[in-house]
Amino acid sequence: MNRLTVDEFKEAEKLPLVVVLDNIRSLHNIGSVFRTADAFRLEGIVLCGITACPPHPEMHKTALGAEFTVSWNYVNNTVEAVHNLHQQGYKVLAIEQAEHSTLLHEFTLDKGEKYAVVMGNEVKGVQQEVIDCCDGCIEIPQYGTKHSLNVSVTAGIVIWDLFNKLFFG
Repeated sequence: MNRLTVDEFKEAEKLPLVVVLDNIRSLHNIGSVFRTADAFRLEGIVLCGITACPPHPEMHKTALGAEFTVSWNYVNNTVEAVHNLHQQGYKVLAIEQAEHSTLLHEFTLDKGEKYAVVMGNEVKGVQQEVIDCCDGCIEIPQYGTKHSLNVSVTAGIVIWDLFNKLFFG
């Protein structure tokens, strides 16, 4: 199946994309984001606030070992994490339904930039103070009766779209 070993993964070139998890409470959601980050060889994940850190048996159920391949770090305060990413040259975008957000399919990327996306808490979303320090907001258009998606589903959609735009676009 042409899969990389853990050592090959760690040495492989990464997509210039980091996912920031802002107070994610579900270990299964965290594990799922790790697994998606592994699938698309992201640069890493930043875990913030109440978001649990590996290793954890419940997280492992959905990460399936991706928590050992994907680079991650923990920052208590998400605003601080965003500032750190800015200092490292990342353009940081909140994934949230907000005034003046850009619809995902209308969002264009500069291939020379590095990006980070902030995924918010399962109930409250991305904190307003975090949105305020981001470079913008991206929103996934939704056309049904519900106007929210599970955070791991959101991460999968956004990562896939940005992967396509950065890699193929």
